[in-house]
Amino acid sequence: MGMGSDLSMLRATISIASPDRSSLKRPSSNKSTIVASKVSAKEPRFLVQEHHARRLHWDFRLELDGVLKSWAVPKGPPTEPGVKRLAVQVEDHPLSYYGFEGTIPEGGYGAGEVKVWDKGFYVLEVREPRKYHVLLKGRKLKGDYRLINFKDKNWLMYKVT
Repeated sequence: MGMGSDLSMLRATISIASPDRSSLKRPSSNKSTIVASKVSAKEPRFLVQEHHARRLHWDFRLELDGVLKSWAVPKGPPTEPGVKRLAVQVEDHPLSYYGFEGTIPEGGYGAGEVKVWDKGFYVLEVREPRKYHVLLKGRKLKGDYRLINFKDKNWLMYKVT
């Protein structure tokens, strides 16, 4: 057998092993793809913790960029439209901190009792370096909220609707 017959055998083997393209059917619609993407697309979470530290305050946290972006809200997040509250940006917290309740021991940063005040999901409508517009879907906090940076780590938090 020469080189030509080896090549013919190889071509015959390839045509036998290759599926007949006419028998392969494409999905009639991309509906399964859409459903799969909805299932895999996870809504980001938010968390509010009532924190009895040196001074009572509430920690408002947004799951974003692989961390919990965090603000300390001395008088608590507003629940009514038009009420404006100071929110002081603090260090990001790890996602594992989501849902934490318990006692931070004396001598530790933020020592005191922490309990979940509210939690849920949110939709990020606007994100700019000094502005967040979020639609909160929690048990207590529901609706359109703004976080506006006005000086250094000081932000204004308020409910629009």
